[in-house]
Amino acid sequence: MRVLVIEDEQRLAQNVARSLREGAGYAVDVASDGEDGLFMAQSNEYDLVILDLMLPKLDGRSVLHRLRQSSSVPVLVLTARDEKESIVALLNTGADDYVLKPFDLGELLARCKALVRRGKGQSLPVLKVGNLEVNTADRSVQRDGKRIELTAMEYRVLEYLAFRAGAVVSKTELLEHLYDFSWERFSNVIEVYISGLRRKLDDTAQARLIHTMRGQGYILRN
Repeated sequence: MRVLVIEDEQRLAQNVARSLREGAGYAVDVASDGEDGLFMAQSNEYDLVILDLMLPKLDGRSVLHRLRQSSSVPVLVLTARDEKESIVALLNTGADDYVLKPFDLGELLARCKALVRRGKGQSLPVLKVGNLEVNTADRSVQRDGKRIELTAMEYRVLEYLAFRAGAVVSKTELLEHLYDFSWERFSNVIEVYISGLRRKLDDTAQARLIHTMRGQGYILRN
């Protein structure tokens, strides 16, 4: 999953980004003002936007309003305002959830995971495809009751495919949702991870779960 953090407090933005990367395995981009944040949110495919309200150049409420004109990406607002009217106005503008500063990073991470699931149409943390279970809470994987050890990137690829189970996912879509701006692009990186997943998930099983749709991408299905 790929997340955009729009926050002008550099230390807070770094702490949030690190928590998302280490605690959830998300790819994270950071914008330090509202104008850059809105441009990035409208130019890239994100699974979640974390938005501060007090931003330079363009305030968070304006960013949210403009973003909602073209996107339904889940938005979690960071705010120091605890007045009832302000929170109601945020939710009516299109925010999906909010946390009040100062906040606990563990709570923020849990809310982020819930919003990502909700944005993918899932309410429970465990994704099931046939006898495969992907636990998004602790990032564990089981097939037919047996735990399968994956690398961090193998898990991220599988998790995204599980969220999109039954749909064809192109290599471009995977790249857009699994990497931030800092990654070094290699043409066959997705193929490498898919190969590793097949070896661990499918080689000893009677039925394959990961299928290649020639010229289109990959599909995870029973």
